[in-house]
Amino acid sequence: MLFKKENYQIRSNSIGFYQDLEHLDGVGISAVSADLYSNEKKRDELVIFYFRKGASYASVYTQSNIRSENIKWNLTNTKDKVNALLINTRNANAFTGKEGYKSINNIASLLSELLTKKQINDEEEPKKIKNKNILFASTGTIGETFPEDKIKCALPNLVDKIKYIQNKYIWIKAAMGILTTDTKPKLSMEECKISGTPVKIYGVAKGSGMIHPDMATTLGFVFTDAKISSNVLKKLLKKNIQNTFNAISCDGDTSTNDMVSIFSTGYAKNKEIKSYKDKSLVDFDKALNLVLKNLAKSVAADGEGASKFIIIKTEKCKNENDAKKVCFSIANSPLVKTAIAGEDPNWGRIIMAIGKTKVKLNLNKLNLSIGPFKIIDNGKLSQNYNESNVAEYMKSGEIKINIQLGSGKKEFEVYTMDLTKKYIEINADYRS
Repeated sequence: MLFKKENYQIRSNSIGFYQDLEHLDGVGISAVSADLYSNEKKRDELVIFYFRKGASYASVYTQSNIRSENIKWNLTNTKDKVNALLINTRNANAFTGKEGYKSINNIASLLSELLTKKQINDEEEPKKIKNKNILFASTGTIGETFPEDKIKCALPNLVDKIKYIQNKYIWIKAAMGILTTDTKPKLSMEECKISGTPVKIYGVAKGSGMIHPDMATTLGFVFTDAKISSNVLKKLLKKNIQNTFNAISCDGDTSTNDMVSIFSTGYAKNKEIKSYKDKSLVDFDKALNLVLKNLAKSVAADGEGASKFIIIKTEKCKNENDAKKVCFSIANSPLVKTAIAGEDPNWGRIIMAIGKTKVKLNLNKLNLSIGPFKIIDNGKLSQNYNESNVAEYMKSGEIKINIQLGSGKKEFEVYTMDLTKKYIEINADYRS
């Protein structure tokens, strides 16, 4: 898999194709097995990102009315800095009630003790790590009892194996440890400068099903050594989530556990950024957007059972909301997605999806292209339309759909995948 600026390509998932996320000062990483997949193949499913000097941070969470207990925990955290993020797979800790929340508190108590001991052993000026210095992320099955005891038993080993110096393989191990039905890890990186000071931005994500924008649509974690306040991070994340993680959809379903966070260790030597309007943030802002967009695209491309990565762009709209409606109507249409899976250039299904949005249309200005081929030209079938050419294009691994409404200058782009028989198999057998 290769992520290169705006040029997203689907490649082999060979480890050699991943970007070289190497060392980022201020982050410690560990991933171990807590035996959460007890009846299945043993794998890492417990991951910690440890910030030995603390980290400024910001998060966006699911807007679902049913939220996981870890999201509830995180929302009560009013600290400006945190010391750790603990992630588990296999169990979402959602719809588990008071017992699920109590489990998080118990795990936080033990983990804070272990990390405090690590501070005493490793730091010249050790600090006590408190429960509320720890954030949690969970992913997996909803409604099952949270495996508190198994996680607590694994914590000493997890903390003992924290690596302060990372390399590509440690980052991939962590990215692998947070997966559920994903088929490959998702990583992205950019380097830029703030007032001449080099800074790094690294990111990992997971997501393959239950993906639709209503904040973030998956789990995504971004880390930077830049020195930026939590308040500025919040504004940067809120802005850059809109055309990245809020621009993907796999199946139209929003999770109870959606969470995207950014952490700033402050180890870079730039003067701390305390204002969102600071002009020295321009390059960082662009680089952050690229990291988030590549992670978001990798989630869509790895959607459950996917054989095609689909890019849908709606242009020349009266407003961005109209463009979004059209894009997501197409992206979430089972008829469109199955036609693409079957490599059938059935453009009538796309027309259907546009029409059902109830966005005001002037059909005389409507244009539709699939790949380089114009199909609808100002409301009429293009004179140059050749279905066999489009059918050949549909065999590609990446499909582009472009719509122009001719009502304004606004646009939006959405990323999704096709709907295959494999998707049904994965979700029919999810708990078996």
